[in-house]
Amino acid sequence: GNNTADTSVVDAVPASDSAAKRLTGDERRREILAAVRTVSSELGVSHLSVSAVTKRAGCTRSLFYHYFADMDAAVTAVMDEAIDGFISELEQWNANRTVGDIEGALDTVAPLFSELPSTLTSSSGALYGGFLHNVVQRVAQYICDTTVVDFVAHHELRIDHVYETFYTLIMGLLMYIRTHPDVPDETVKEIIASTLHIEGYTAKYPERKPQN
Repeated sequence: GNNTADTSVVDAVPASDSAAKRLTGDERRREILAAVRTVSSELGVSHLSVSAVTKRAGCTRSLFYHYFADMDAAVTAVMDEAIDGFISELEQWNANRTVGDIEGALDTVAPLFSELPSTLTSSSGALYGGFLHNVVQRVAQYICDTTVVDFVAHHELRIDHVYETFYTLIMGLLMYIRTHPDVPDETVKEIIASTLHIEGYTAKYPERKPQN
């Protein structure tokens, strides 16, 4: 029955060759998370189990439970790592922006969003679809708390429902770019600019620039 199927799936997972290595707690936790990513991408999320992950990581079940309450907690940690990486890139982008250079900011943020679907897929494998909301929620909130605050200090914000607009924009971009990976950065830039009604700050639409 099911037990046989589960056993065969675990048997299909290659054992880790690092079992004998002495690892720190952080290193061991990272290896377990790496195993979650590997098993999910190789066998599919439906085959994620503590047995398969611990075999791949070369650790005991008790050690797995030392770090994670259950598999859901481990999956969440994998997701959080991927999101943290993108937020770090956004923080760097935010710090390097030139005040008032809206087109420059758009030019540099568009490639970040263009690369995000492949970045998330490579870092979380088959888990991608399950945590789009987490990604979008955190990215939208980060932008609202930082970039938007900076913008309204110098310019009129011409959108209502600011968080909701960014959430919808980011979710739409991720879904579109994932299915159209060759979309040019310039197109992504224009989608962002027109959705936020800031295309008047770009060279393409000078006639739309607010007069205030």
